Amino acid sequence: MTTDPHRQRAGVAELTFRGILLGGIITLLFTAANVYLGLKVGLTFATSIPAAVISMAVLRAFPDSSILENNIVQTIASAAGTLAAIIFVLPGLVMIGWWHGFPFVTTAAITATGGILGVMFSVPLRRALVVDTDLPYPEGRAAAEVLEVGSAARDGGAESAKGLSVLIWGSLASAGFALLTQMKLAAAETARWFRIGASATGISGGLSFALLGVGHLVGLSVGMAQLVGMATGWWVLLPILTAHSDLGGSAEELANTVFRADVRFFGAGVIGVAAVWALAKIARPVIGGIASALAASRARRGGEVLALTERDLPIGVVGLASLAMLVPIGVLLWSVIAGGPLAASGALLIGGALLFVLVIGLMIAAVCGYMAGLIGASNSPVSAIGILSIIAASLLLVALFGRGTPPDTAQALIAYALIVTGIVFGVATISNDNLQDLKTGQLVGATPWKQQVALVIGVCFGALVVPIVLDLLNTAFGFAGAPGAGPQALAAPQAGLISALAKGVLGGDLNWPMLRWGALAGIGFVILDEAMGRAKLLRLPPLAVGIGIYLPMAVILPVTVGSLLGWTYDRWSDRRADAEGAKRLGVLLATGMIVGESLFGVAFAGIVAASGSDSPLAVVGNGFAPIALVGGTILFIALSWWLYRWTRTLVTRG
Repeated sequence: MTTDPHRQRAGVAELTFRGILLGGIITLLFTAANVYLGLKVGLTFATSIPAAVISMAVLRAFPDSSILENNIVQTIASAAGTLAAIIFVLPGLVMIGWWHGFPFVTTAAITATGGILGVMFSVPLRRALVVDTDLPYPEGRAAAEVLEVGSAARDGGAESAKGLSVLIWGSLASAGFALLTQMKLAAAETARWFRIGASATGISGGLSFALLGVGHLVGLSVGMAQLVGMATGWWVLLPILTAHSDLGGSAEELANTVFRADVRFFGAGVIGVAAVWALAKIARPVIGGIASALAASRARRGGEVLALTERDLPIGVVGLASLAMLVPIGVLLWSVIAGGPLAASGALLIGGALLFVLVIGLMIAAVCGYMAGLIGASNSPVSAIGILSIIAASLLLVALFGRGTPPDTAQALIAYALIVTGIVFGVATISNDNLQDLKTGQLVGATPWKQQVALVIGVCFGALVVPIVLDLLNTAFGFAGAPGAGPQALAAPQAGLISALAKGVLGGDLNWPMLRWGALAGIGFVILDEAMGRAKLLRLPPLAVGIGIYLPMAVILPVTVGSLLGWTYDRWSDRRADAEGAKRLGVLLATGMIVGESLFGVAFAGIVAASGSDSPLAVVGNGFAPIALVGGTILFIALSWWLYRWTRTLVTRG
């Protein structure tokens, strides 16, 4: 269904006022919903595909609307899913007692400056990581398929009938099952925990059609790499570590506690080494992409007309905008330390932080873009990047101030590290998302610079609503661990972890052994992948292995299963007369799975916000859980089998 990536749609409306307005409205609503949902129940939803669906529904009323205008709307609104990730950092400032609320200007400035830098840093990466690459970009492809099917259906294209049917039924099955899980009639996760001697481990899989669809789209190589990581973390490391643990409790409690305290740090070490290796591998293409962008800029000044699909923001504009962002960041950082115990070292601290944001930000933009291309923006472990960033920022402060500082100085250093990390985190999340959007644009024939401008607009819209929602939530509930937090305090686990890491580095009690062992294992996984590549065997990308260790098994297992289903379906498709057409229907089925659960996530966020309950749709109590587990698992397997079987039937009908 997806079109020629080099196609131009000259004369078609793209960056329009109504598209910006609609995208802005969706961004404001989705950002608020994601911030609330993320802090209330610990999850967020991807916004690009729901925004594309809503945009198509609204813009159908305008005869002159186009697929490219819909693409701009989803590009703007995609900022909602990414900017909400700032909740992984900023609540830590309240938890340590540095802030008592969320000052609007400061919070908005942290969010906006990091986000805009993320857009700028990802512009020269487009050619290397989007155009001249075979990375799968599962969500970018899925969004493009949604836009293409919607456009073909509107134009009355007969060829789109099967594709639209597959997309709709996949969406209905996914959304319907997600509804059953929130009603507690079906389990959202199936798990079995057990002991082997003194060891504790288990097997756990999320019953999520969205994750199944992502697995189909990322392919067998990434899926198997994540399986290797999952097996390493849960069935090798965890039994060893739990056997030597002094902790008590059930097998589930012990396994999950040790996973969070030790295994995730091992995974972060693997990700760190794999990220450095990925940077080394993509360094030449990235430099080539920058050189190509400079050549394109010279060609435009010389009067040469570039294809619409090759027009990025001019590299000079990107460079100037990036440097210009350092001014408000410097002012922001000075406002944090002025009049406090760090003021005497202000010039050194601000200069070091600006250099850190530039250098580390550029590296993180490349790594996050690569991860997004590898496994998708929603499943990319950005929190691991946050962990590595806060460790790096805190180590720089230790080098400057040492350990054992007075309490007020230590608190100021932790706050400063969190704010610098918040800016870098904005770079990470937006670059993680931006390249997915640019992949969608490449597939539908969009103009890159218009998408890049659209995402800056989306960042600005989102930055306006983040501090308002955070302040309202802090006033109404507070955050666990913060001074004066009540019984209804929001957990904000990622922010608690990152602030604890800053304290650990500055206090000298971080879990360095697991990080070091993870780094050594990362070197081993790099060597293994290279050896398998030279032997022409299935590659196991080390970054995907690290992600498999770092993320919970409940997330990784359905992605792995989805990759196997997708591989099996594609092998079957290869034996059909129209193999590519059959494979496209498989892609649309996987896309529908993502669409349905994502749209339900939007609706559920609104219901949670309106009700104030984290289980507003539950119709049965905890006593129904065993039936929900067995029945939900059977239903999930049956629906998955039926969807693929039905799709194959559509193919064989011709």
